[in-house]
Amino acid sequence: QRSLLHPRVPNFPRFSTSIGTSRCLLSTTTKLSSSLPMRVGTNLLRRSYRSICYSSAGIRTFSFLDPTMKFSSSLYLLALSAPVTAFAPKTLARPAFSTLTSLFGVSTEVAGEEATESFRLKFKGEDGPLSPWHDIPLKGDGDSYNMVVEIPKMTKAKMEVATKEEFNPIAQDVKKGKLRDYHGPIFWNYGCLPQTWEDPNVEHPELKCFGDDDPIDVVEIGSASLPMGSVKEVKALGVLAMIDDGELDWKVLAVATDDPLAKEYNDIGDVPEAVTAGIREWFRWYKTPDDKPINSFGFDEKFLDAATAKEVIEETHDAWKKLKAGETDAGKLWTGN
Repeated sequence: QRSLLHPRVPNFPRFSTSIGTSRCLLSTTTKLSSSLPMRVGTNLLRRSYRSICYSSAGIRTFSFLDPTMKFSSSLYLLALSAPVTAFAPKTLARPAFSTLTSLFGVSTEVAGEEATESFRLKFKGEDGPLSPWHDIPLKGDGDSYNMVVEIPKMTKAKMEVATKEEFNPIAQDVKKGKLRDYHGPIFWNYGCLPQTWEDPNVEHPELKCFGDDDPIDVVEIGSASLPMGSVKEVKALGVLAMIDDGELDWKVLAVATDDPLAKEYNDIGDVPEAVTAGIREWFRWYKTPDDKPINSFGFDEKFLDAATAKEVIEETHDAWKKLKAGETDAGKLWTGN
């Protein structure tokens, strides 16, 4: 699994093969041009310069050539051409390392039916219902933070903490009356930091855009698939300023503190450039199959370092404190006040 996430792959003899139901690691070079006339998914598969295909027969290497592509640095994307369900299979979602829900005395329960609008993953404490957004502390042990996992790696359902519902359960996002799925699996664990908020009333002084009205997002790059609803201590490694439809949507890059990679990764410079580039390009392109424009990024599209990530997290924590104290208009958000 480590080899799927990192560019430490040996060279193998080249011979042609079909993709079929194999697992493929796309190894291209980027930065992808913003004018590139292509869509994510099958087109990306067809246009990759080099792909390493993981199948039951072993690792195979094959090449494609498309002169219309423009690149300037490494990009590694993991893709599954086999069918992927919206919700994580039980075998995939089983945690390889410990989670913190039991330490907090927190449990989760499912209401409704999976893959329907009725589905809710609710959080409970010893004294009754609680909010994963407002009641779980931001800080873990030492310099770590608590991540609420919304979307396990290699799943497609766009699950999120429902900020406008009572006690903020996890639900599947709905757009135009339809459940929202990614068009392919996300290759990392995805979630948010509790007790943070990207204030839509505050303009960033340099980027000149406002917050997206949500808790700050986390992309966790560890080895394990973390179950939806689990609470995980993570180490912040860096942060990416994504601009989505004119709104600032920070992405904190992190690794679980008990993951083997946590011993190697302490700052953004420790993370292979192929990994950071893959994350950036995934978030650049993932909405384009719905005929939406690509996302952009501030600060020359670079991941900022761990110290800056902690500053951003503290800023969003301060904004949340003002929200909870009633100093900021909550609008339709449920804050428990």
